Amino acid sequence: MRAARFHRFGGPEVLEIVDLPDPHPGPGQVRIAVRAAGVNPSDWKKRKGLMDEQLPQTMGHEAAGVVDELGEGTQDVAIGDRVFGFSVEGAAQAELAVLSYYAPIPPSLDFPGAAALPAAIETATRALDQLGVGSGDTLLVNGASGSVGSAAVQLAVVRGARVIGTAGPANHEYLHSLGAEPVAYGAGLVERVRALAPGGVDLALDVAGSGVLPELIELADSPERVVTVADFNGAQEHGVTFSRGDAGRAVHALAEIGGLIEAGRFSLPVARTFPLTEIAEAHRVSEDGHVRGKLVLLVG
Repeated sequence: MRAARFHRFGGPEVLEIVDLPDPHPGPGQVRIAVRAAGVNPSDWKKRKGLMDEQLPQTMGHEAAGVVDELGEGTQDVAIGDRVFGFSVEGAAQAELAVLSYYAPIPPSLDFPGAAALPAAIETATRALDQLGVGSGDTLLVNGASGSVGSAAVQLAVVRGARVIGTAGPANHEYLHSLGAEPVAYGAGLVERVRALAPGGVDLALDVAGSGVLPELIELADSPERVVTVADFNGAQEHGVTFSRGDAGRAVHALAEIGGLIEAGRFSLPVARTFPLTEIAEAHRVSEDGHVRGKLVLLVG
């Protein structure tokens, strides 16, 4: 099969499409013929050597496609089913991928729309679970217009929370459409949030990693009420929880999202799609950081 891989760290030019042996599912897993695979900031961070040291590396943790092989004991899905989910091996940007966690693709979604979901909804759900976001809470989301941020906004609204979200002015109407009250990021953030919530907020989630943890702590009145998914060093410095998947993934989000999508209560736009052969350009766009919605590779 063809798959994305790199054998040295560096810029997007180190990415290659290579031929690798076909993978096969283990117990409880499925293999899919990949139709679309999500692109995440962790991809270019790995490519630059900022996360993992091993070489070579394959790419991608989320994909959508058609089941073509079942692992031993797998009974909740059939050959030919449309599913989306996670490749824990990090090899989803390929013609074939083994999924360890998966769910049926909601009827109203195409393959790119489904491939956009797993990382964003799992990360957002995990952070909301860690914060204990519930009905009546006021939640501040820093970086609310990206894929994880917009997922967090919508899922928090479903839980009954009031959501204030930071974003650039061009994305304020978008945040309104998701059910959030938008505020501009940058200097004066505390004052702008207090204009909407004079007593501060109950909880805060940092998705952007833009160095505002002290302000979020001030607004939430305690580092214990703040979680970041993007600022590891800041979390250590300020006593904030850094949410990471290896501490336990919120894979229950995969099975729960379909009902919300079909009820019109959740959507995650696909910003751009790229053929697998143009993965380098997808990395350039992702690394630039000015994307509303998800970048997706088309395969097959």
